[in-house]
Amino acid sequence: MTATEKLKVLFEDNHLLVVLKEPDVLSQGDASGDPDMLGIAKEYIKNKYNKPGEVYLGLIHRLDRRVGGLMAFAKTSKAAGRLSREIRERQFKKEYVALVTGDAPVSGMLTDYLVKVKRRGRIVAEAASPEDRFAQKAVMNYRKIKTVRHDGKIFSVLLINLVTGRYNQIRKQLALAGHPIVGDFKYGYRGENYDDRLGLFCWRLVFKHPTTKAIVDVKNLPSGWLWGNLEDDEFEHE
Repeated sequence: MTATEKLKVLFEDNHLLVVLKEPDVLSQGDASGDPDMLGIAKEYIKNKYNKPGEVYLGLIHRLDRRVGGLMAFAKTSKAAGRLSREIRERQFKKEYVALVTGDAPVSGMLTDYLVKVKRRGRIVAEAASPEDRFAQKAVMNYRKIKTVRHDGKIFSVLLINLVTGRYNQIRKQLALAGHPIVGDFKYGYRGENYDDRLGLFCWRLVFKHPTTKAIVDVKNLPSGWLWGNLEDDEFEHE
């Protein structure tokens, strides 16, 4: 079965396509030539609708390669422009589930200042002073859903709401808070390597439809691995 045939489509109409990105798949093609979600989604549309030539599909947002979860694409340039504006105006909501080390506090707001720097040939987010002219303010809220015990270790499942969208923000801020994400060796995790899995997943997208203006609310929780059996009602806001 090809990547296109395995593609999980969660919402589709004439203007939008929301699909599930598996971990370790690129959002967009790079020099590696590895399969990417934009290419897979374009191939899906081309095959499903027998479209000749190049298929238009607007990439609205990205997920890190190791992060799984929901991705939205625009089927028209008008939809792409309107959704991009929603993102700029912080009206396009992305919620994440994070599996972190230790017993995290019940809830909290994290505020840090981050800069992108190059370390050992790769780009990383680092903490910075608010006075640093290159620093960007990073803010996010979280709520603990449950604790998970595995092999004598304690982990926490967190619901993450981003206020800002900075490079590797969730990963770096949770590490700074003393609860690095499971499998995130880039940002301070030093535990067991669970099949090279990263405990971060974009589980929900909420935004205004670019033409009908109706609210689109798409959900898909991760399952298996150390996540356990997560239920939608556990993630509803109090």
